Amino acid sequence: MNTKMLMLIFYIGENLYAIDSSRVVEVIPRVSYRTVHHVPDYVAGLFNYRGTIVPAIDLCHLIRGTPSQANLSTRVMMVSYPGQNNKLQYVGLMAERVIKTLKKSKSEFVKSGIQNTEVPYLNEMIMDEKSMIQNIDLEQLFINLQEIKLLGVGGNIDVIGSY
Repeated sequence: MNTKMLMLIFYIGENLYAIDSSRVVEVIPRVSYRTVHHVPDYVAGLFNYRGTIVPAIDLCHLIRGTPSQANLSTRVMMVSYPGQNNKLQYVGLMAERVIKTLKKSKSEFVKSGIQNTEVPYLNEMIMDEKSMIQNIDLEQLFINLQEIKLLGVGGNIDVIGSY
């Protein structure tokens, strides 16, 4: 059985990207962030999400090296990941023009042909009638953020001396 996945589509610059919506808790407008010092520039900061301190990662800055534009369509995709004791933790992924969803089966994903060990979360592409959409593998992104100590196994941003 080839089940279709619901993908959330957004822009980074002029290019389309997608994430599997099964990890998306909700999509919220941009919020005010508490600056965190001594972290990579793509960490937009921390914010209060329903009583929990959550890190926000600017996907535009992470992937293309420039911050997201402050447009009305710039959104934060709240995604969950398993933390300590399998308790769900959250991280905000900010992107421009979070616009639509698209259903695709895993068999419709194609390898890009480029292996970049620095960004293992960018690999497969989704082809549609008008363009190529880069899939962001959330599991790989979480592993990458944990390896560089941005997400701890307990789910908190792991930055010593950030306050």
